[in-house]
Amino acid sequence: MRPDILNPLFAETESLDGVGPKLKKPLARLGLERIRDVLYHLPDRFVVRRSIGDLDEAQVGEQVIIPLTIIEHRASRSARGPYRVLASDAKGNVCALTYFGRASYTAKKQLPVGETRWIAGRLDQYDQMLQIVHPDHVATESAGAMGRMVEPVYRLAEGLTQPRVAGLVTQALERAPDLPEWIERGVLDREGWPAWRDALVLAHKGEAGQARDRLAYDELFANALALMLVRQSNRQRRGQALSGDGRLREKLDLPFPLTGAQTRSIEEIAGDMAQASPMLRLLQGDVGAGKTVVALEAMLIAVEAGAQAAMLAPTELLARQHFETLQRMARPAGVEVALLTGRDKGRARESILMGLLDGGIDIVVGTHAIFQNSVAYRNLGLVVIDEQHRFGVSQRLLLTRKGRVTPHTLAMTATPIPRTLTLAQYGEMEVSRLDELPPGRQAIDTRVVGIDRLADVIGAVERHVQGGQQAYWVCPMVRGSENEGDDLAAAESRFASLKERFGDEVVLVHGQLAPEAKDAAMAQFAGGLAKLLIATTVIEVGVDVPAATLMVIEQAERFGLAQLHQLRGRVGRGAQKSTCLLVRGNELSETGKQRLALMRETQDGFRLAEEDLELRGGGELLGTRQSGEEAFNIATLEQIARLLPVAHDDARLLVESQGGLGDAARGEAARTLLYLLERDWGVQTLRGG
Repeated sequence: MRPDILNPLFAETESLDGVGPKLKKPLARLGLERIRDVLYHLPDRFVVRRSIGDLDEAQVGEQVIIPLTIIEHRASRSARGPYRVLASDAKGNVCALTYFGRASYTAKKQLPVGETRWIAGRLDQYDQMLQIVHPDHVATESAGAMGRMVEPVYRLAEGLTQPRVAGLVTQALERAPDLPEWIERGVLDREGWPAWRDALVLAHKGEAGQARDRLAYDELFANALALMLVRQSNRQRRGQALSGDGRLREKLDLPFPLTGAQTRSIEEIAGDMAQASPMLRLLQGDVGAGKTVVALEAMLIAVEAGAQAAMLAPTELLARQHFETLQRMARPAGVEVALLTGRDKGRARESILMGLLDGGIDIVVGTHAIFQNSVAYRNLGLVVIDEQHRFGVSQRLLLTRKGRVTPHTLAMTATPIPRTLTLAQYGEMEVSRLDELPPGRQAIDTRVVGIDRLADVIGAVERHVQGGQQAYWVCPMVRGSENEGDDLAAAESRFASLKERFGDEVVLVHGQLAPEAKDAAMAQFAGGLAKLLIATTVIEVGVDVPAATLMVIEQAERFGLAQLHQLRGRVGRGAQKSTCLLVRGNELSETGKQRLALMRETQDGFRLAEEDLELRGGGELLGTRQSGEEAFNIATLEQIARLLPVAHDDARLLVESQGGLGDAARGEAARTLLYLLERDWGVQTLRGG
């Protein structure tokens, strides 16, 4: 159970003054639903303002606080034009306070002619006149703001303002208790880190260097500790040793000879499965490196040893793809492979459930449906989780309850992960890496084309299709927005325009379509009935159509390197030469240029992952939002690289010295941290936790 001391922090935001149903919605869009969420909604940056007596003391572009006397209000003749309030400083210099839209009503109330107000904002210049657009603060007195003023700038959603969020943060800080310390006193003194509550206060005030390091360390330490508790608990569970004799594996119809990396990974997996303690292993493989073959070899080890295997995929599309691939390769071995998804009903579903229960089905592939309460196995020995970053640790732990004893677990990811981050995300797992491609895989000809040559690109697609080949066209969004140019890059608009040219040979797939419509479109494309597939990134993983040899990615600069690499990997899967056209917009940032240049230069996904880490800095990992609990909301990538080794060692020492935290004071404090940062799936592994 969650420690009582944390209960005030898990109260809903509605318990804060001023938060009602209207304000709750924009807060929820930011993920701010409880007091703790508000506490950890740290500022993106800080505005530093300087108090001045007159405009001559300031530079254009500077953030200032200045007393100004209101001279005149000027409304624009146009309804959309600016509303300007002219004001003068102590020397008679004139400055315009400029407002747009509804803000003009506020200006009329706050700025009466003849009165003096203290104005805070950015000093700009327009048409030879100094101006402050939408002043951040207007006060009747200096209110202690004279001198240097540091103000946090928070991420907002529509319906929220900076002052409103800052006020909620102040209330949340007032409710924050003094928590027991989980960091040793010597470490706090050595690093100069404040106590937990003080660190939060300082991080919101702008004195944030050491304070934010301490909060980042907390997050990294909690994550490392939870993962280690999972690993320790797993080692203590009763599993079953599974050793195959090779009689089924030798009959497989493999598409190519095993690579050295595949052989090495299979040996590592077989060694783990031969042990009584359940395996926890991650298989990292670049696009096209043959993860599915390795997974099938592992599943057949279980089947040869008299057990069953289950493969979990995040989508029905990917589950169906895996089912067809596994069934084709395993057919000569006489292995019974079944597909089970949420759409299976009636007699077909009952037949599969009976086959799993009596052992008639050796391998089942599916979505979450394969672990519903109604599904029972005769002897589940191995669970394979594909695209495992889409599942949290707590979800993975639930899967282990379907076996008579804890089954072995093999997680797979096609997203290359920088070595510096593998420990942070997969600290409870051993790692196998497929770092070479099968023989015969041809390099994909990658080219960068400007959007002004779009007609040429469409012409190339037409020639490609008329030649009997297939192509993908990927867009960054489903439908356009009010932003100019977005409509052209939207899948629905692109589909409509290309359908006029290609007719029924073009189909559309995106995440907002009904599953039946997606499956039907994919079946048409996979069967060769459709020659051109318009899609969003829903196809970036698991779609395997060897006859497709052209990939067009529109507005490629909007995608991260890993996404571009995954999408490019949808072609080049057959014997024919393949091409990837990266269509870029006219306005390209320096980072965008580097990203597209790297795509032309290399097809090594692991190198691209490392480069993406460098290019993105503190941004989102590899352009893919991690949806499991392992995501880091506080620690930046720089802090992960710098602080994770220390946090990892500290967590290991705590677990080893106290055997799973124990009852010591620091162990209890660490338990409090796990609940605070919602790594309580780690607490569930504690004795009596």
